[in-house]
Amino acid sequence: MRPTFRQLEYIVAVADTARFGMAAEKLGISQPSLSSQIVEAETDLGVRIFNRGRHGAVMTQQGAEIVRRARRILHEMEDLRACVTGDGIFDGRLRLGVLPSIGPYLLPGVVRRLHVDHPNFRLVVREESTADLELGLRSGRFDMILSTPEDHPGTLQIPLFRETLWAAIPKDDPLAGDAGPLPLASLAGRNLLALGSRHRLSGMVSEIAALANARVPDEYEGTSLAAILLMAAAGAGIAILPRLYAATDARRRDDIVLRRLDTPKAERAISLIQPAAFEARLGSDILASALSEEALQLMAPI
Repeated sequence: MRPTFRQLEYIVAVADTARFGMAAEKLGISQPSLSSQIVEAETDLGVRIFNRGRHGAVMTQQGAEIVRRARRILHEMEDLRACVTGDGIFDGRLRLGVLPSIGPYLLPGVVRRLHVDHPNFRLVVREESTADLELGLRSGRFDMILSTPEDHPGTLQIPLFRETLWAAIPKDDPLAGDAGPLPLASLAGRNLLALGSRHRLSGMVSEIAALANARVPDEYEGTSLAAILLMAAAGAGIAILPRLYAATDARRRDDIVLRRLDTPKAERAISLIQPAAFEARLGSDILASALSEEALQLMAPI
């Protein structure tokens, strides 16, 4: 049984795209060549890795384990190359999973800064919920993630920053008349708007609602922070936002007022997280430092 390194790359490409045609295009080879290599690998291993059908390539149970191990082998090979070149994560592609409440606001400035010193650095970013980030890290789909550390036990974590939660209140709401910290008691009976249940932020908002005797309406789950901010501006409730978003996009609106929630529960930590199966990758400390510095700059006084 001897699948080659190239065949492992092909297997992972098919798993990532769930389509032989898309995987072949991504790899720059013909689909028949890709298919024959996958078949050869399946023959060598004595198992079927993918079920082929009208809806694409679906991993078998054994195939999922093969893909997980293939990702690990490819990861180790990337680290071997990085050890030789001495440039670590900046010499090639880094697959980074991020919370949608973090990535769009934090990463652009960081990438611009890092590219000056590391022009070969290629960052592939996917925004996903907390639960999906955990699955992606465990399966090897992500090399690293930016997320809340308590939701990813048994991992390597580099703390980056902490951020408070803020309330976005319609300008004509009585609570918008004061710019100071917002006591939880003032939220009694109010609707608090949050992201969907697969996001850690949703659980935090539910906990705050319980403490404040407020409610999180189950008829609406926001798909993005921008969506719940629009709902708040329209009078559907009070949107609960992390400070990074509040200090960048939300503060530009003139139809809402931002107030910090006055409770220790309204705070979350963000870390750069890697699988515990590997040592911290060379260059992780540089990336973490750049992320922390950018966050401090963005979270100016609101």
